[in-house]
Amino acid sequence: MIKENQKILNGVLLILDIICFMLAFLAAWFLRLKSGIINYQPGYLSFNEYFIPIIVIIPLYLIIYYNLGLYNPYRIKSMYTEMYKIFKGNVYGIIIFTVLLFIFKEIHYSRILLFLFAILCTAFSIAERILVRKLLRDIRRKGFNKKHILFVGGSYLTEEFLERIKNNSHWGYQVMGILDDETPPGKSTSYGIRSLGKVSSLESFLQENKPDEIFITFDLKEYYMLRHVINICEKYGIRTQIIPGYYKYIPARPYVEELDGLPVINIRYIPLDNILNSIIKRALDIIFSLTAIILTSPIMAITALLIKLTSPGPVIFKQIRVGLNNKSFTMYKFRSMKLQRDDEEEKEWTTKNDPRKTKFGSFIRKTSIDELPQFFNVLKGDMSIVGPRPERPYFVEKFKEEIPKYMVKHQVRPGITGWAQVNGLRGDTSIEKRIDHDIYYIEHWSLLLDIRIMFLTIINGFINKNAY
Repeated sequence: MIKENQKILNGVLLILDIICFMLAFLAAWFLRLKSGIINYQPGYLSFNEYFIPIIVIIPLYLIIYYNLGLYNPYRIKSMYTEMYKIFKGNVYGIIIFTVLLFIFKEIHYSRILLFLFAILCTAFSIAERILVRKLLRDIRRKGFNKKHILFVGGSYLTEEFLERIKNNSHWGYQVMGILDDETPPGKSTSYGIRSLGKVSSLESFLQENKPDEIFITFDLKEYYMLRHVINICEKYGIRTQIIPGYYKYIPARPYVEELDGLPVINIRYIPLDNILNSIIKRALDIIFSLTAIILTSPIMAITALLIKLTSPGPVIFKQIRVGLNNKSFTMYKFRSMKLQRDDEEEKEWTTKNDPRKTKFGSFIRKTSIDELPQFFNVLKGDMSIVGPRPERPYFVEKFKEEIPKYMVKHQVRPGITGWAQVNGLRGDTSIEKRIDHDIYYIEHWSLLLDIRIMFLTIINGFINKNAY
């Protein structure tokens, strides 16, 4: 039943996407040529000559959407993932569309209309998917379109997944029960689902019942049964998913590589290991840091003058920090403290009413003006605009012994701002929570996420109550 519902939903999404493409073109055509909002000199193309290429290109857009997985089930995936794929699909689509116009020498096709079409097509498609998601989630919360699932094997994984199902009713999962060797049939497990029998009774259960999906939640010691259970599930054509027993040992986003036919699990997927992603991010860093240096140069000049007038010592404070691949670099800041001994500078943690701060230093720290020279670090390649904040060698050595996965943050360039900072984790806040956010950023990096963090940094402002 669920498979049939998904086919119907895919058909509906296909039709809605086509409608969005058509509406986006009509709106772009009206804004460009008829509204009078945009200055227009009458050209050579009629409405049909504008419209026919759009009709031809729609199948291409649908193929791109399909290859990006936009017609796969999105029951438990985040809206941000779907939005990003729509954005990516429309970028690919408009690039190919433009190239085709160039190849066929359609030189009079309005470039402004193309730009408007790209923007509106993305906006309409995202709005459509948001509305469809909201409708489906409301339907599932009311008890319709449920996906009936069976657990095979009882472990802490079962309990954790059940907790997530409870907290996400919009997923629409209906738990039929569990096959577990530890709990007698008919009894409820310690986490509240009914035992339907032992694992050995799986085949007889499937002969009489048709779950939509089976989740295998064996503990590592039960993996000797895995092959047998998978063979039975495939025999009856039931979609099967494994929640791995090594989850508590590898809580990151593992991915599988192949070495001459042998699958190897890499415990952490880092998108910036991809050379193209790395080049894109570096190009963005160079463009943004150059722009920022030019725009903030008056502020930096005034700040340098005031530091010189209000406190003896150098204007720029240089400090060794640990960056990409655990390599040390010199980070620049406007000096906000009185001159210190080297041992104080290396080991002292800044506090709220730190007596070492100058009066003007308190202001530039609170407003983040002291960070502006770090745009030169970005230009040099020591840092990025967005990334985990770098730390001093003394604290790196300290935290790597005390905080699990602390050193993972050094697998990418450190940043001026980051996912932890825009979520309020700055200054004297939890290091553990910061590392959790840093690892999320490292494993989920995308150009869209970087833009989002930069946008949030600007929108939220640079003044932070935790900045001491």
